Amino acid sequence: MSSNASRMPGRMIFNHIWRALPALIAAGSLLLAWEIYCRFSGISETTLPAPSQVLLQAWLNREALWVNTVPTLRATLLGFSLSLVLAFLLSVLIDFSTLMRRALFPIFIASQTLPLVAIAPLVVLWFGFGLLPKILLVALVTFFPMLVALAEGYASTEEEIEELLASMGASRWKRFWLARLPSAVAYFFAGLRISITYAVVAAIFAEYAGAAKGLGIYMLNAKNNFRPDLVLAAVLISSLLTMVLFSATWAVQRLAAPWIESKSGRSR
Repeated sequence: MSSNASRMPGRMIFNHIWRALPALIAAGSLLLAWEIYCRFSGISETTLPAPSQVLLQAWLNREALWVNTVPTLRATLLGFSLSLVLAFLLSVLIDFSTLMRRALFPIFIASQTLPLVAIAPLVVLWFGFGLLPKILLVALVTFFPMLVALAEGYASTEEEIEELLASMGASRWKRFWLARLPSAVAYFFAGLRISITYAVVAAIFAEYAGAAKGLGIYMLNAKNNFRPDLVLAAVLISSLLTMVLFSATWAVQRLAAPWIESKSGRSR
């Protein structure tokens, strides 16, 4: 019994590495091809720097990158937290009221058609160059996938369960809490993962529109100084941030709803 238990962590780590191996090979092959092309094609470093050059500059400029990463991460987390609260509250509202669903859903859809390149400068103009416009833009970009996922999750509740609860005298709120909300958990985490991939990009774009510090303004300054290596170094940091946040959603799901993982494992 103890020997099997001691083997479990090692087996889990091996399984995770085995699953990630194709992606690692694909990414490594792409970077290798990029490096070879830059070294032997004669292309200028000011046009396309090699991955090794990007990594070197990222290390040499790590302090400046860190100073600009913190504001971006702060705007991302605060904006996403606001988005999370709004998505849940609005999803409950439209689930309890068909009239509100018909009234608000077209507005939510229209909000996603607004081009960020046009709306971001206006939000900065209205709310200033501080943290607030970044938070609002991140929330605007990320709340809709979670809202739709939650609404679809509520709708997936089996009617028999609700009818059973109703026959036992459960109120609408009780039926929502015991049946509809648990049915939406898997949908919610799917929407959460979609939204989190947009969050960092939205924060960076908001910084492009107006900011004192952040990865967006760092990229803009590097581009104006004809330093594509620094631009790509900042892009690398933003990609790593996105992957860390994306992985965090899996960790939260495993802690909060481990049965989703077990179900997906059985389906595979």
